[in-house]
Amino acid sequence: MKLDAKVPQGDLATKWKTYRGSMPLVAPNNKRRLDVIVVGTGLAGASAAATMGELGYNVKCFTFHDSPRRAHSIAAQGGINAAKNYQNDGDSVYRLFYDTVKGGDYRSREANVHRLAEASVEIIDQAVAQGVPFAREYGGLLANRSFGGVQVSRTFYARGQTGQQLLLGAYQSLSRQISNGNVKMYNRHEMLDLVKIDGKARGIIARNLLTGELERHAAHCVVLATGGYGNVFYLSTNAMGSNASAAWRVVKRGACFANPCYTQIHPTCIPQSGEYQSKLTLMSESLRNDGRVWVPKKKEDAAAIREGKKTGLDIAEGDRDYYLERRYPAFGNLVPRDVASRAAKIACDEGNGIVPTGKGVYLDFSSAIQRYGKSQAFSKGMTNADDKTIIALGTKVIEEKYGNLFEMYEKITGENPYVMPMKIYPAVHYTMGGLWVDYHLETNVPGLFSLGEANFSDHGANRLGASALMQGLADGYFVIPYTIGTFLSNEIRTPSFDPDAPEFKAAEADVRKRLQNFLDIKGTQSVESFHRRLGKIMWEYCGMARNAEGLKKGRQLIKELREEFYKDLFVPGTQDEFNPELEKAARVADFIELGELFAVDALERNESCGGHFREEYKTEDGEALRRDEEYAYVAAWEWQDVNSEPVLHKEELEFKDIELKTRSYK
Repeated sequence: MKLDAKVPQGDLATKWKTYRGSMPLVAPNNKRRLDVIVVGTGLAGASAAATMGELGYNVKCFTFHDSPRRAHSIAAQGGINAAKNYQNDGDSVYRLFYDTVKGGDYRSREANVHRLAEASVEIIDQAVAQGVPFAREYGGLLANRSFGGVQVSRTFYARGQTGQQLLLGAYQSLSRQISNGNVKMYNRHEMLDLVKIDGKARGIIARNLLTGELERHAAHCVVLATGGYGNVFYLSTNAMGSNASAAWRVVKRGACFANPCYTQIHPTCIPQSGEYQSKLTLMSESLRNDGRVWVPKKKEDAAAIREGKKTGLDIAEGDRDYYLERRYPAFGNLVPRDVASRAAKIACDEGNGIVPTGKGVYLDFSSAIQRYGKSQAFSKGMTNADDKTIIALGTKVIEEKYGNLFEMYEKITGENPYVMPMKIYPAVHYTMGGLWVDYHLETNVPGLFSLGEANFSDHGANRLGASALMQGLADGYFVIPYTIGTFLSNEIRTPSFDPDAPEFKAAEADVRKRLQNFLDIKGTQSVESFHRRLGKIMWEYCGMARNAEGLKKGRQLIKELREEFYKDLFVPGTQDEFNPELEKAARVADFIELGELFAVDALERNESCGGHFREEYKTEDGEALRRDEEYAYVAAWEWQDVNSEPVLHKEELEFKDIELKTRSYK
């Protein structure tokens, strides 16, 4: 198999514009003849379904949630990037493009990233027109703040609820198309298989999660916007229902999975508190605008804090190590996520962690509260304000910017973050790997497209903060409505497909047999116990730092776990009823296979880059050491079955508009 990225010829800055002006079109009267399936209703899926419904296609949209608004995009907090340059601080489309490629450690496709940067400026106008309540400056202009990995302010936000507000905007658009009859919505339905006819994606098998009924749905093409695979680690910032089954099912039907080892560890999460915790909670990266990260300089102080004998307030300013500011003076607390996460791990590995497990650092807002308080006091003519007044005024400013995040933190930890420094530690958050797609966002399976976090295309080895919402909406609103035409323009004479076709019946039979296999094992262990054990293997051997010996051992342990899973799993009930345990069993079975491919990919990539950190490949000062001569490519894996070795296909990356060089944030 030869991967063809189908990147148009021409100058990078005009490539997307030229493509849109010369691409094949589907006339409005022909759009009405064409059926499109969209799986997923997050920002990418909801915006794609709404836009294609508006264009006139017949759209079927599927979500396993009770409502499209429950998609995990709602959990994104800090903001969305756009190269508007409202701050007049030197931002531009090119700078956003450059920051994204650099932030991804030069492992992304230039053409896709530049298109993303171009689309970013349109997204904000679209969202404002929908009524998204972005924060505004005093004069009424949209506000911006900084995020990690950049030196400009380009992140638009709605307090700490940006994902929720953007998803509500997309949901409004989707609801309008549903009410107009252009989109048919299938809530509480989960895609369990892809149906191919003559090598092209022509439909899906979905399970009604309320009744257990298997359904066949046909279309001229299928669009997957089903999110990432972070829950392969069990403990992550993802919702518990987030899974990779739709993506993995299409891999089993021939689609390639790209760069699975590129997984992002977010530096700003609430530390794990117990062995039986089921997920971790993210504290937005926006907090690093005003919060300073530190640990005690003295190990005895750190030990006293871990033992409850001291708190962060007992550590004098001179005894605090603001290690990000010390190690990366140019960017300070706003280094990219992978850099900040590894720095936190190093600080804790050296014995300076501040929670009982030793895995935690402080995120402190006292300096920002003082700074804002003094500014507010001065503006009010209070030239001799006392400390109490300054703190009260500064606290109010912080509350206006991050109030809901601070409230959430206090409810979870029982500590007041306006007074006590927050405790944070890195956790699995986002997956840069995903289904391989070309410039059209089409996988190597004709007629199968993938959007948002479900594909690999834009972020390389590390995603910059506030770029997930940007990619999801860019793909759904501004990319796929154009690029899907390159496929559908050749299908206008193709009649609608019959769900009773032999290919659909065979796929349904495969799904039914697979589900029954889980029920027939009749072992003694729950699905949850296997998922938790898989997560521990993944974190131990494929987590923040990896090495060849550990990856080999991890893969072997995953194989042994899979064998035990199929011998001793217990799933109650039947498949023809509401059965959440059966849902979970199918998802964890897919996670086990994907976890093995993850280890294979990480072992094959003998370099460190972005979120993939191999201990054998680092610079003298502990930073990631890339090997561009050998590994400047996308690793697209073809998975056949558990008894065969995955097959690697390479898409070589070319850097014509950006110089390939070692990242530095110092």
